[in-house]
Amino acid sequence: MKILIYGLNYAPELTGVGKYTAEMAVLLAGRGHEVRVVCAPPYYPDWCVAAGYVSWRYQREERDGVTIWRAPLWVPARPSGLKRMVHLASFAASSLPLLARQMLWRPDAAMLIAPTLMCAPAALALARLAGASAWLHIQDFEVDAAFDLGLLKSSRAARVARWIESTLLRRFDTVSSITPQMSARAVVKGVEPSRVVSLPNWVDVSTIFPLARASDYRRVLGIPVDQKVVLYSGNMGAKQGIETLADAAALLATRADVTFVFCGSGAAKASLIERCAGLTNCVFIPLQPVEHLNELLNLADIHVLPQRGDAADLVMPSKLTGMFASGRAVVAMARHGTGLYDAVSPRGVVVPPDNVKALVAAITVLVSDRERRAALGRAARHYAERALSPESTIRTFEERLATLVRKPRGELAHVEPPYFDASRSSTAVAGRRRKPATTEEAAPD
Repeated sequence: MKILIYGLNYAPELTGVGKYTAEMAVLLAGRGHEVRVVCAPPYYPDWCVAAGYVSWRYQREERDGVTIWRAPLWVPARPSGLKRMVHLASFAASSLPLLARQMLWRPDAAMLIAPTLMCAPAALALARLAGASAWLHIQDFEVDAAFDLGLLKSSRAARVARWIESTLLRRFDTVSSITPQMSARAVVKGVEPSRVVSLPNWVDVSTIFPLARASDYRRVLGIPVDQKVVLYSGNMGAKQGIETLADAAALLATRADVTFVFCGSGAAKASLIERCAGLTNCVFIPLQPVEHLNELLNLADIHVLPQRGDAADLVMPSKLTGMFASGRAVVAMARHGTGLYDAVSPRGVVVPPDNVKALVAAITVLVSDRERRAALGRAARHYAERALSPESTIRTFEERLATLVRKPRGELAHVEPPYFDASRSSTAVAGRRRKPATTEEAAPD
């Protein structure tokens, strides 16, 4: 099949949506599909366009059998609610010529990755004009998150935005998301259940795995082997609630056997560094190259995953799959009944969101209990091997696409579980290693 993937973020971004979008494209290309991508230059989570790319020029490149067109966009140095809206709008506008170009290619399926939903009208128009199936894959419910996290505050604007969101969602042939709870939210927003697919994120368990030795990062960072490392790795943004980790580090500052390592970047990093100023038990390092990811994740004795309570089931932290695959204990902050709670509770420790004392208590218990850490790590690794491997989900993904392509416009195929059934779990797709990319300037015509 000819598959067009349309989304803001893409490799070589190391975290978040771009990582998974790229892995999906490479997987599909590797299985014989012709895959094209329209995206922006890499900028996340640093909010700065990466070296070798420019923000104001169209570019084309080939990466792992996928043809990629990159559209210009404006990247604010200090993102705020309004600036984020302008940022997203700039990509939605600049990508239009590239979409028009793809219409001549006549894809069988056009998949939009959300965020950003601002691109939905163009994606739907392309699909209809090209006779393609329109698929929306939701990594974040950006409208709900923007208001629930306080990035935007007008109640009138919220009503209008949610009406527009519901109207757009109902026009896609398929709407998918990454947890059963998030998929159910799409139904609440008006999408017919028969159109909804649960398509979780994944991990390559052959590249992320437990090491039988101490991680090289202990030597590089000067952390003794008997020191217990509490690791946070990933984006440092508003929805992470990462400030709770600074408070936890402060409460544990008197313990000489615990070190917090923060690896990543994002809008909240500066304030996190400021909150940790003067704490000798905190170490900060930038995002590490993908080829060092396994060493980094094996640095942890305990992975920590904070999350704000008001972000429940609006997002699912993409870093969780790697934590599981590394075979280390995980402590997450989540409310009962959320997707994050359901994922972690059978094989990790879950504490209430924004409850620093509960987080500190959980870390303290695990630091002192080596056998408990090992048991949780084994359970997490087993889950990654069993439920986060590629074959079943990529196969059902292809089958769904094939069914949509075969159906006349306006008809829906009957879809069997596990596409969407809140009472059942579904497996996920594993990533693949990437080859070096070549980049060239591309005209948008």
